[in-house]
Amino acid sequence: MSAAAVKKTSASRKRELDMTQGSIIGNLFRFALPLLVGNLFQQLYNMVDTWVIGQTGDNGAYAAVGSVGPIINILIGFFSGLAAGAGVIISQHFGAKDRDGVTKAVHTSMIMTIVMGVVFTVLGIIMAPAMLHLMLRSGTSGEIYPFAKDYLTIYFSGVMGLMVYNMGSGILRAVGDSRRPLYFLIFSAVTNTILDFVFVFKFQMGAAGVAWATVIAQALSAILTLCILIFSDSWVQLHRKDFRCDKEMLKKIIKIGIPSAVQMALTAFANVFVQSYIGGVNGDQATNLGAWTTYSKVDQFIFLPVQSLAVAVTTFVGQNLGGGDIKRAKHGAMLGYILSTVCSIAIIIPVMIFAAPLSSLFNADPGVVANAELLLHIITPFYLCCSVNQIFSAALRGAGNSRAPMIIMLSTFIGVRQIYLFVMSTFISNNLIPVGMGYPVGWITCALTTLCYYLRYDFSSVKLVEKKVK
Repeated sequence: MSAAAVKKTSASRKRELDMTQGSIIGNLFRFALPLLVGNLFQQLYNMVDTWVIGQTGDNGAYAAVGSVGPIINILIGFFSGLAAGAGVIISQHFGAKDRDGVTKAVHTSMIMTIVMGVVFTVLGIIMAPAMLHLMLRSGTSGEIYPFAKDYLTIYFSGVMGLMVYNMGSGILRAVGDSRRPLYFLIFSAVTNTILDFVFVFKFQMGAAGVAWATVIAQALSAILTLCILIFSDSWVQLHRKDFRCDKEMLKKIIKIGIPSAVQMALTAFANVFVQSYIGGVNGDQATNLGAWTTYSKVDQFIFLPVQSLAVAVTTFVGQNLGGGDIKRAKHGAMLGYILSTVCSIAIIIPVMIFAAPLSSLFNADPGVVANAELLLHIITPFYLCCSVNQIFSAALRGAGNSRAPMIIMLSTFIGVRQIYLFVMSTFISNNLIPVGMGYPVGWITCALTTLCYYLRYDFSSVKLVEKKVK
C-alpha cells in the first residue's frame, strides 16, 4: 500500500470511534455532541420552514406546514426503525472487529434503502389525501387542506434523498463517525433556509415553496453522504463488487429493525389521531392547530439532547456487547440517562420562562401565542419522563432487543394515550389543554414500564457476534 493510501486509511479510521475503550462519558460526549448539533440544525431549518410561512400572515398555510409532520413521520418512522436495526448490526460487527460482517451489513442496508425509497415515494403520494381527511376532520373544504396536500405531494416525491441521507449517516454513526453527517446537515440546513426565503418571499410559492426547499436540501445532503461512503477508505466504504444483498444479514437487520419500524410508524400514526383530536377541540381550528404547531416546534428542540444521547447509547451498547463487555455496556446506559436528564433540565427551565417570546417567533397571532404558551407551561416538565423511556429503550435496542421497547411504546403511546384522548374529549373536557395532556400521559406510563423491564432484563442472554482475532 502506498504512503498516500496509508495516510488516507489512517484519516478514515480516526473518524471512526471505538467505544469499547476509553472514558465512557468521553465516548458518549464525543459521539453525541456532533449528533446534537446536527439535530439542532435539522430542527432549526424545520423551524425556518414554519417561521417563513408564519410571516406571510396566512394561518391556513402556517397550520398546514406544521400539521403534516405526523403523516410524514409514519413512513419516515418506519424506515428509521429499519435503519436503526441496520445500525445495531453494523455496530456489533464493528465492536467484534469483523470487517467482512460490516461490509455485508452496509451494502445490504443501502440496497434495502433504495428499494424502500421507491415504495415510500409511491405510498406517500397515494396515502396523503386520506390521511389529511382523517387528521383534519373538516375534509377538503377547510382552509388548511389544499396547502397540506400540495406540501405532502412535493415532499414525498423527493423522499428518496432523506432516506439515503438517514441510512448513510446511520452507517457512519454505527462505527462512531458522527462528525461528517453533522457537516452535511449544516450544509443542508443553510441551503434549505436560503431556498425558503427565495421560494416563499421572492416567488410567492407559499407552502409548496417550503416543500421544494426541503426536498432539494435533502437531496444534496444525500449526495454528499454517498460520496463519503463511495470514496473514503474505511470499513463502511461502498464497493461496486460488494453491492449485493446478503440474505442472512438482511434477516438480522429485519429481525431487529422491524419491531422498531412498526413502533415508530404506529406511534406516528397515533400522533395523527392526536392531531385529529386537537383539530376537533372547542374553538377556532386554525388557531388551535397553529398553537399546536408552535408547541410542536419547541417540543422538537427540547427533545434534542434525549434523542442524540439515545443514538449514542444504542451505538455504545452495541459495540460493547459486540466486544463482550456487558458491565461496560450497562454502565454506559446509566451514564447516558444521567446526562440526558441533566441536559433536559437545562433546556426545560428557560423554555418555561420564555414560553411567550418563543411562541411569538413562529406566529404573532395573539390567539396562537396565548395557546402555545399555555401548552408549553403545562406539558414541558413532563419531558423528564422521556429521558427514561428513550435512553433505556435505546440500550435494549443496542442489545438487539427491539421487540420489548416496541410493545411497551405501542401499549402506552397508542393504547393508553388513545383511551385517554377518547375519554377526555368525549366525557370530560374537549378543550385544548386537557386534550393536549394526552402526550404526558403516554410518556409517564411508558417511562414506568420501560424502567421496570430494563431493570429485570438479563443482558447475559444476548447472543453476541463472534469476535474476530487478527
